[in-house]
Amino acid sequence: MTCCNSVRRIFLASLYLGVALLLIQCQGIPWSLLRTPPDADVTIVETFLTERREADDIDSPAVWHGPGGRHWLISTAKSAHQLIVHDAVNGKLIRRVGGPGTEAGQFQRPNGIVVIGDFVIVVERDNHRLQALSLPDLEPVALLGAEVLRAPYGIAAAHGEDGWDVWVTDSYEPKSSSAPAAEMGERLRRFRLQVSETQLTGEYVGAFGDTTKDGYLRKVESVAMDPLLGRMLVADESEGVIKVYDLEGQFTGQLVGDGVFYRQPEGVALLECAEGRGYYLATDQDYVKNRFLIFDRENLAIRGTFSGAVTVNTDGVALTGRSFGPFTRGAFYAVHDDGNVAAFDLAEIIAAFGLDCGPR
Repeated sequence: MTCCNSVRRIFLASLYLGVALLLIQCQGIPWSLLRTPPDADVTIVETFLTERREADDIDSPAVWHGPGGRHWLISTAKSAHQLIVHDAVNGKLIRRVGGPGTEAGQFQRPNGIVVIGDFVIVVERDNHRLQALSLPDLEPVALLGAEVLRAPYGIAAAHGEDGWDVWVTDSYEPKSSSAPAAEMGERLRRFRLQVSETQLTGEYVGAFGDTTKDGYLRKVESVAMDPLLGRMLVADESEGVIKVYDLEGQFTGQLVGDGVFYRQPEGVALLECAEGRGYYLATDQDYVKNRFLIFDRENLAIRGTFSGAVTVNTDGVALTGRSFGPFTRGAFYAVHDDGNVAAFDLAEIIAAFGLDCGPR
């Protein structure tokens, strides 16, 4: 009996591997890119990867669904000092925008990115500012935060009663290695934006950040907001955990993924489902065992992990729950090793883990 079970397991494993490799070949992913399987529950084969260009040093993507059937994937290219626009349906290049400089329409080390209506907001680390551009023309319309931001990285936004609430992580270095934690209480910067069809204006609200042992933010980049539950998730790379703040910038005492992340928590996205249910997808960034962790929206419990057949060293991610192109339940996008972006079918992820996620 034991022998039969062993033979069956070997057969099933071989069958799964064969099917996975066949799918990879059919989708045009080069055999040379395949890697050792990571320590994850499931492997999800990428629907597509955009054309690779390592010199771009891509950090974060965002998705825009525009009129006329436009579905754009807009990514920040840190070393190229540009935005790269791809078709979110198939990954084809549409255009590149910008170049190095300090003028409006130029960038210095663009990092975080978020879409608000028909505007895209870009975090520029080395220009110490936010730059807003209109869509689809990608013309600059506003520069914000240069007087307060020091080393900005990530960004998240949510619509509220008084406009758009925008939070930016500011991972500045302390004045000295012995600087007290009290000097590090400005890791989160809050802005409030007013948006119309043609204009975007904004104001700086203030700086936040807990300085107690558990809430202290040491090395921050990715941030995500969940207005329904009043949460803000801040990934602390140096501690291997996501810290939960409320939408007023106060630490709640909750930690996500403590002891679950093997390496660095990175990009975080919210999968919203019917009746307020949902899941957080977060990156466990690594060059080999790159994983994506799924946490329950309500109780923050880990639901499982998956990896791509190719994707490694993921920084930023983006998620859209809208049905478009081949994505009947939406798509999850993840940066692949600084050079391009991978697309995953959310329907496959939902089915693989049996997630309770009816369409909103």
